[in-house]
Amino acid sequence: MRSSEIYRETKETSIKINIELDGKGEAQIKTGIPFFDHMLTSLAKHSSIDIKLSVTGDIEVDYHHTIEDTGIVLGAAINSALGDKKGIERFSDALVPLDEALSRTVLDISGRPFLHFGAEFRRGDDGSGVNPYLFEEFFRGLVNSGMFTLHIDLIRGDNSHHIVESIFKSFAKALKKAIKITGEDIPSSKGKL
Repeated sequence: MRSSEIYRETKETSIKINIELDGKGEAQIKTGIPFFDHMLTSLAKHSSIDIKLSVTGDIEVDYHHTIEDTGIVLGAAINSALGDKKGIERFSDALVPLDEALSRTVLDISGRPFLHFGAEFRRGDDGSGVNPYLFEEFFRGLVNSGMFTLHIDLIRGDNSHHIVESIFKSFAKALKKAIKITGEDIPSSKGKL
């Protein structure tokens, strides 16, 4: 069973997460930011990862700490649940549309953190109440603690809600493929990821 539980507390956030990589996509998410809950629920659904997440953050200041720290904790939980990464597919990509928005994610569970975030938001938050650029901080925290390489590119899009949702769904689909057990060996000529 590839699962992980992490608790992290700072002066800005308190986060508890349980994940099951080989789940059914079930989510129990509470961050205090409704749009972020929606994105994380979508991530769980489309990756088939079960996620139980509870976050208390200083959202009265702003949403930055809560969103970034959640990325850090989720990445650490994925990395922990993957263990030695034996047998995983490792590389994957996914294109996902949402109405006029189309996003591409390319992922390598490499042991080397790197993020390219190629998305621009021309129209602000489009009613979500969240600065969409905060999601770059979410993914940066996620790759740094998850120890993988992630390239996210917006192919086209106008509505920031649609753009963010297509990014989360494309990441979820790529993650689902990359963590799938397809072999017996560690997928690296070095013998270690």
